[in-house]
Amino acid sequence: MREQARGGRAGRGSAESRQVGADEPGQIAAEIPRWPHAQRAEPGKRGLGRHRRPGAGAARGRVPVLEASAAEIRATYDVETRTVALDLSAPDALSELTRATSDLEVGLFVYNAGGDDRSVAFLDKDLGSHLELVHRNCLGPLEAAYRFGGPMVARGRGAVVLVTSGAAWAGGATLAAYGATKAFDLILAESLWAEWRTRGVDVLGLVLGKTDTPSMRRAFDAEGKPYGELADPDEVAAAALDHLADGPTWIYGSDTPTGGSPFGALSRRDAVLAMSRGASAHGDDA
Repeated sequence: MREQARGGRAGRGSAESRQVGADEPGQIAAEIPRWPHAQRAEPGKRGLGRHRRPGAGAARGRVPVLEASAAEIRATYDVETRTVALDLSAPDALSELTRATSDLEVGLFVYNAGGDDRSVAFLDKDLGSHLELVHRNCLGPLEAAYRFGGPMVARGRGAVVLVTSGAAWAGGATLAAYGATKAFDLILAESLWAEWRTRGVDVLGLVLGKTDTPSMRRAFDAEGKPYGELADPDEVAAAALDHLADGPTWIYGSDTPTGGSPFGALSRRDAVLAMSRGASAHGDDA
């Protein structure tokens, strides 16, 4: 898979490059192409990962793949890339990433991590897995926004994208922890947009549905379900860059991408029941 990160604003500026990655939940390899005035850091997963990055342990094993992709980027676009392999569920992941990029002016930060390979009932997953998910999906983006967004606000330019999911719209069976973390990301993105929109920094909460990533395919394969219609990661990545300034929220694939919840006027009870039916039939990955 391949991300095409097309021309996008980095706080009122634009640049052109491409980025790659991995997709094991909670693992990261950030690549920062060197731009004339700003760089980009994108922690995340493969799929919308190599379209934008693996982690300690498993990430280390994927470093050769990551480095090969970085070499392809350098050869194709004549830009500098830097890869940083981290585990986003580790408490010091973001501080390590900050140190690894301390000599760069990061103009665009995309937090694209936290997919859940196993959509099962809350008590059918061990507590440690839930806590790891909360760390990489809640503490991770909050710390990232603080560490990388702070300098952007001080400079008066930059952009932050937090990738969230349609699971954020309502609770649902088998989505308890995952949906809750994605709702956190959505509210965080929207709130930062409200605070930083007059400070020269764009913030976008990118809401995804089913997207063609390796973890999505693994989840469907494990349950013997057909993939159905999946969003193309290339197109999703391009849309995110094209709509950096259209925050606070961009709902990919929606007829009204800046609109509200697709559940509309449904009561919260009916929305939860509808989400539960959808989760049972399709699963989710974003």
